[in-house]
Amino acid sequence: MKHGTMRAHVALLLAALVLAGDVLQPALAGGFNYKDALTKSIMFLEAQRSGKLPPNNRIKWRGDSGLDDGKLANVDLTGGYYDAGDNVKYGLPLAFTVTTLAWTALAFKPELKSAGELENVYAAIKWGTDYLLKCAARKNKLWVQVGDPNLDHQCWVRPENMKTPRTLYEINEKTPGTEIAAETAAAMAASSMAFRGHNKTYSRGLLNKAKLLFQFAKNHRGSYDGECPFYCSYSGYNDELLWAGTWLYLATKRQVYADFISHEAISSSVAEFSWDLKYPGAQVLLSELNMTSSGGAQNFKTQADNFVCAVLPDTAFHQVFITPGGVIHLRDGANSQYVTSTSFLFVVYSDVLLRTGQSVMCGNQPVSPARLREFARQQMDYLLGFNPRGRSYVVGFGANSPTQPHHRGASTPVLPPGYDVNCGMSFNDWFAPDRPNPNELTGAIMGGPDRADNFIDKRSASSCTEPCTYINSLAIGPLAALAVRGAPLVATH
Repeated sequence: MKHGTMRAHVALLLAALVLAGDVLQPALAGGFNYKDALTKSIMFLEAQRSGKLPPNNRIKWRGDSGLDDGKLANVDLTGGYYDAGDNVKYGLPLAFTVTTLAWTALAFKPELKSAGELENVYAAIKWGTDYLLKCAARKNKLWVQVGDPNLDHQCWVRPENMKTPRTLYEINEKTPGTEIAAETAAAMAASSMAFRGHNKTYSRGLLNKAKLLFQFAKNHRGSYDGECPFYCSYSGYNDELLWAGTWLYLATKRQVYADFISHEAISSSVAEFSWDLKYPGAQVLLSELNMTSSGGAQNFKTQADNFVCAVLPDTAFHQVFITPGGVIHLRDGANSQYVTSTSFLFVVYSDVLLRTGQSVMCGNQPVSPARLREFARQQMDYLLGFNPRGRSYVVGFGANSPTQPHHRGASTPVLPPGYDVNCGMSFNDWFAPDRPNPNELTGAIMGGPDRADNFIDKRSASSCTEPCTYINSLAIGPLAALAVRGAPLVATH
């Protein structure tokens, strides 16, 4: 984006904000209720729970579901999370959700504690790790998916009443899946650190399992395509191996993981952090450790800087499209994941830079930690309502919040247990009608607007209205920082 074009976009945005009037006054004054947004963002994850719900379940329209998961193989695979608006449990995004929740608990522990949400985040992590431990009960074998996605997508039914097959998918020595094995190892290693001062026995169990899964991922390499076309790992598995090795090194400080990172792992400068592409996350984690990759050829601090320079519109190296309204747009369909993931990394990395007295270098141009925090806040504020449309993209929060999330449980009325759903009629009854969902999917962050800041609040417009667990898991940290540190996002620790 040329500077002249950028100025024009800013002028258009300011004009839109003036026309929006009172709707945006709280945002202009820095008056968003970030604490409320934080609380609700965690509640969405609770709405995505599968299995036997706890007595303190806060989502009253949700009930127990998937209680027979695993029975086809005489194993217990109950629990875990549905990833989005359907009823399948996909291993790769589920594990990434857990990894990023654990990182949130580590990076923003004082803020979460101050906001009264730390225990809820621990509970969100453990709901995922309890399930992942079941999936990894046997050495060199990992259950990676529950539910046939093609059949699941032929029935618009809430998980409590689903009757579609709960088909099981696994990876093993003969059918490897390095991405999922390594991501699950990362989730367990990161979670072991999060639980270290909270539940030591549980923490040790997670770390031991993480070590075994990392060995499995390294020793039996190959991409698993069983989750395609729903979760195809276009980036390959080298990023997950670096990511998992990084978390294991941080959790153990063992030289074997440092050696892997320095001499075996492959790293690369990219402009995206997501469930599929983990390089920037690992690079930010490693940036202050003075470690290098491939025998010293790749510097993680430089690569973390390259990520920032590729995103920010005011550098000579920017690659990422920013809408006229000012939000990141990489691709349609859950685009908000790139908004929250970038905001998360920018806040975490700004804290690293402040601790080490450094700045980002974009060629010869220094970028201050304050600029990273400013951009992160701008991105989160856009989702909360500071945008040309003057609307919130978070269900149940702010002005004109979404009413039709693309989500089976929220859009289907609560039905009696054992109710026989007619799959052929289900789409006509509950998907097609242009009316608000009967159940509020509190805190769900929508996929978001298109490249022109346009948004369609209809469940049929799934690229706009489908929420995902990993959008919210990466929103919790920035929201906690905004809620407790205040608008400048200055670290309190």
